[in-house]
Amino acid sequence: MSEAGTGEDRHGIVGGQPAPTEADTTLVVVTGLSGGGRSTVARALENVGFYVVDNLPQALMLDMAELAYKAGGAARRTAMVLDVRSRAFSTDLAGAIRELKERGFSPRVVFVDADDEVLIRRFESVRRSHPLQGDGRLADGIAVERGLLEEARDQADVIIDTSHLNVNQLRRRVEELFGGEDARRLRVTVLSFGFKYGLPPDADFVLDARFLPNPYWVPELREHTGREEAVSSYVLGQEGAEAFVTSYADLVGATTSGFEREGKRYLTVAVGCTGGKHRSVAIAEELAGRLRQSGLAANAQHRDLGRE
Repeated sequence: MSEAGTGEDRHGIVGGQPAPTEADTTLVVVTGLSGGGRSTVARALENVGFYVVDNLPQALMLDMAELAYKAGGAARRTAMVLDVRSRAFSTDLAGAIRELKERGFSPRVVFVDADDEVLIRRFESVRRSHPLQGDGRLADGIAVERGLLEEARDQADVIIDTSHLNVNQLRRRVEELFGGEDARRLRVTVLSFGFKYGLPPDADFVLDARFLPNPYWVPELREHTGREEAVSSYVLGQEGAEAFVTSYADLVGATTSGFEREGKRYLTVAVGCTGGKHRSVAIAEELAGRLRQSGLAANAQHRDLGRE
């Protein structure tokens, strides 16, 4: 017999269907460095249907999650954005996350990061001081904040390095991660990059395509990119290219079920060449296509394309 006014029986059945549980509430916790792009991430999450709460004190995270669960509907997809101001109330993010999990929620933590030099340029461009620099330099405030957020970064399910992303690229990345119908499915980003610009810090696998001949030294290909047929055919037609792509497609395919069992939802496979324009781009596009053919949710992104 149903409880009065709820339509739910003591077995958790509503209208013949199992009643929603806390685990059915999608919670995203967004934190990271000031100037890293938290506001852009928040807006992108709103674009894909999340109810976003900005500058929420960590001590109120469980209360907010409970409200989202009880409200149902659109509130079942809630994002909580935390920054250094939130730490005025509590510094125990680890404890707050643990409380959520003990209550039955499955929060996913997104950490937004960027190189110090990039953060400094961003603050200087808008003529703002860092919230923690006090009477010191911008670099001092950033260093203090990195120390405070070290544990949060270690706990993150997703780390997004925005050093080389513009606003639109960051928004696209968030929408790809959280906008699909099945957000709990493992998603693979195949990211091309140039070694001369540094390794992507969020890479799970790093592939080196520099063993292939460089189209840069072919005059008719130099000004083109790996997304164009002429360059792609040249790169993929080289000795070893087919085996390279096939081997890594098999490797990623062999590990995905294990990653999913361990609760990993986002996998970044970084493919590098010298400048991130020709070889790595062609290989990334081909590898992402192979992974999609095998049934994985995969997309190709190109961090350094256009920098040369």
